[in-house]
Amino acid sequence: MNDQQWREVPVGPSAQRWVTRKDCRNVLVATHTVVAGQRLLDVVGLIEDDPRIQVVYTRMPAVFGRGVDEFLSSIDALEIPWEQARHERFDLALAASYGCIDQIHAPLMELPHGASFGKRAHGAGPVYGLDAGRLLHDGQVVPASLVLSHESQLEVLRRQCPPAVDVAVVAGDPCLDRMLASVPLRGKYRRALGVGPDRELVVIASTWGRHSLFQRFEHYLPTLLAQLDPERYEVAMLVHPAVWFGHGRRQVRAWLSAARAAGMLLIEPEVDWRAAVLAADHVLGDHGSTTTYAAALGRPVLCTDLPVEELNPDSPQALLGTHAPRFVRSRALPDQFRDAVAWQKSLPPGDIAARLTSRPGQAHRLLREEMYRLLGLSVPGRHRAPEPIPVPPRRSR
Repeated sequence: MNDQQWREVPVGPSAQRWVTRKDCRNVLVATHTVVAGQRLLDVVGLIEDDPRIQVVYTRMPAVFGRGVDEFLSSIDALEIPWEQARHERFDLALAASYGCIDQIHAPLMELPHGASFGKRAHGAGPVYGLDAGRLLHDGQVVPASLVLSHESQLEVLRRQCPPAVDVAVVAGDPCLDRMLASVPLRGKYRRALGVGPDRELVVIASTWGRHSLFQRFEHYLPTLLAQLDPERYEVAMLVHPAVWFGHGRRQVRAWLSAARAAGMLLIEPEVDWRAAVLAADHVLGDHGSTTTYAAALGRPVLCTDLPVEELNPDSPQALLGTHAPRFVRSRALPDQFRDAVAWQKSLPPGDIAARLTSRPGQAHRLLREEMYRLLGLSVPGRHRAPEPIPVPPRRSR
């Protein structure tokens, strides 16, 4: 979007002259990346149908901000330039990343943009997202509400940024709640991805960065595809949007051209990754959130070598990195899949999910109540159950 094209409606000093619905509370969705935008959609839907509320979006300055404008266009969002957004006042702002949030003039709800708070800042530094460097500006806490998914994160916050404890809200994980609500639709996700009833879907999941699976994909994919009988297995790959938009779509497709020619399905970044995880029989992944959510759903996971020293030691990511079966290229994959199934069954029921959220099934209610509290409005009607993940367009062969 052209940053010079400031909007005169529905926000701005003269907006009330032009709007059709007057005196709405204005909510800003501060979208740093495509991943953050996808996370925020789970939350904004809880309030945007209220006729007292007007929602607008902006693309925040971010290293991995490419793709955000296209993402906002794809959801028919009303986008305003960041330069305008930072000069306006809003009744509420939502964010799932930290850059420039101190420049937003609104009570800010800050949400995690992944599974739990799994990473350390700068390698062996503090737990990322619960540290003073991201939550304080000039000694003051920036968010009006800091959303945590688990009670255990309060203790980390108390150690790393004591002033932020007062604004912390343990609300659970809306992403996990939606995925669990979507389990009954698993057959529809599989059909949409072209997976027949007599085949097993293997999902390869990569985050971004130097420790990601994608950094070493040429060491993994040839072995995987050579070992898996295409009559029995379907293989699909999920790549973090930061890879897609950091390196370029054409380049990512080119790098993976041999694997695609061998039959691997490369899932584009617009497709909701959760549908593939819900459809999967096996997941091979790194330390990214996708692998963690797959394990929380009860999917058998094989892990690549994870940077355990850079993970929050109390996180579910660290549990998987330390204890889950590791992918070994020299071993037969079907045997490793069986090991992964056995390890998953050895865990107490719901163990990984219980490490992700201490408010299972409650995130949508708690977040909705918190947003209305910040807006100074009464909560209308009844709380809705989490909506299932949309079924993606059917894959054409």
